[in-house]
Amino acid sequence: MTSALNSADLDIVRRIPVFKGLKPPMIDRLIGPAAVSTLKNGNILFRQGDPALAFFILVSGWVKLYRVTVAGDAAVIHVFKTGESLAEAVAFTGSLYPATGEAVSEARVVRIPADHVVRCIRDVPEIALAMIASTSQHLHQLVEQVEQLKAQTGVQRVAEFLASLCPADHGSCTIALPYDKALIAGRLGLKPESLSRAFAKLRPVGVKVRAAHVTVKDVGKLRRLASDERGAMREALRQSPMLERA
Repeated sequence: MTSALNSADLDIVRRIPVFKGLKPPMIDRLIGPAAVSTLKNGNILFRQGDPALAFFILVSGWVKLYRVTVAGDAAVIHVFKTGESLAEAVAFTGSLYPATGEAVSEARVVRIPADHVVRCIRDVPEIALAMIASTSQHLHQLVEQVEQLKAQTGVQRVAEFLASLCPADHGSCTIALPYDKALIAGRLGLKPESLSRAFAKLRPVGVKVRAAHVTVKDVGKLRRLASDERGAMREALRQSPMLERA
């Protein structure tokens, strides 16, 4: 089901990185023919190998991007959140979608036709520069993910993921996992059983997982663990009797 953008959608769309530096009239021109699609969990936004006919902006919910390997396995590339754009590079180059986009929660997605974007670029070339900058940012994120997989342990990856969901850098909080644990494991390059073991190893630093809810006793300590697992674990073990009484 598609509909027109509401004021909240427009507020998010106008602040995405791909439009950074563009004047408001140019942004309004770009999003002129845009429409919003409402997706359910599991709905496909676009498929790997299909012609790239549009690019998308997520105004609520979560969308995963994955590729199907030769062996038939699904490799999760990224999970997009509210305020992020996807597929802008292939939309203005006339390529095929290199991966599949699938909603992993209820989601609202703005669709902007590729041919309209190309026409706007021909009239105002600086739009292309903004999109190149956004593509560079996505590439940087992918490089960080590869570095994460190579340099961090599974426990550190899980700690960093949970810390990214916390609303503050310090103190305690309770958060809801944004999508199912199988997808979290895939996003972090782990097997589901490895994710469960990582959750168990985080208990000494005050992390308790109950179904889809996670209580973090000390967000600062969780962030330190993501960068220095051994040091944070030693500190937690020294304080473990206090943690158990708390």
